[in-house]
Amino acid sequence: MTLPAIIQQTAHGSSLLYYALWSGVVLHISGGTIGILSGGAAAVVRKGERLHRLFGTIFVVSMLTMAGAAIFVALVIPEKPNVLAGLFAFYLVASAWMTVKRREGTIGRLERGAALFACGATLTALMFGVQALSDPKSQLNASAPSPIVFFIFAFISALAAALDFRVIRQGGLTGAPRIARHAWRMCLGLFIATGSFFLGQQKVMPVWMQGSPVLLALGFAPLFLLAFWLIKIRFTNVFKKAMAVA
Repeated sequence: MTLPAIIQQTAHGSSLLYYALWSGVVLHISGGTIGILSGGAAAVVRKGERLHRLFGTIFVVSMLTMAGAAIFVALVIPEKPNVLAGLFAFYLVASAWMTVKRREGTIGRLERGAALFACGATLTALMFGVQALSDPKSQLNASAPSPIVFFIFAFISALAAALDFRVIRQGGLTGAPRIARHAWRMCLGLFIATGSFFLGQQKVMPVWMQGSPVLLALGFAPLFLLAFWLIKIRFTNVFKKAMAVA
């Protein structure tokens, strides 16, 4: 069933709900598009400079808009996997932003709330995975996500929760670990956007583009950026020297 048909069926003749759903879809697509462009720009410009901060701010606002709109639409339709993905994207970007906005070596209530959210996301993903395994109908539905998707998601969110609790136990981060936390969460949030579009929406693209290696490269590019920046931050002195000069 196409998205317009799903929205029409969900609205049940309510004009208000119909237009609200379409507004959510437009906000989701617009936020995701701006997020991909600004996130890519923030990843390649010089870190810590004015352009990086500008593109980073645009990325945060657009990604939170994209995620919020996705959560609303997915709750109403409903689509449980998209609710989970939207919430986790919101969490990743918001916690990455908090990491660099918070003064070094300090934490607050938001960090504690983020850790609890990551725990909740882990348990929810595990529950969805078990439900998918025990429901024969879902396994026969080609459009339904594989149970393994939920378990992979649970692993990632559990790792994020463990790192959150580590930050809380340490009382905050300073130096390279702080920058690394910011970078991997931003990149993973960007991957949710690029993966959803370049990999998950190939059916809306021209036939000649579907399955193209270019789309695969664009979809997975944030993961390569994630690996590149973590290696550069952790195993070189670039950021240590920059912080020493500052």
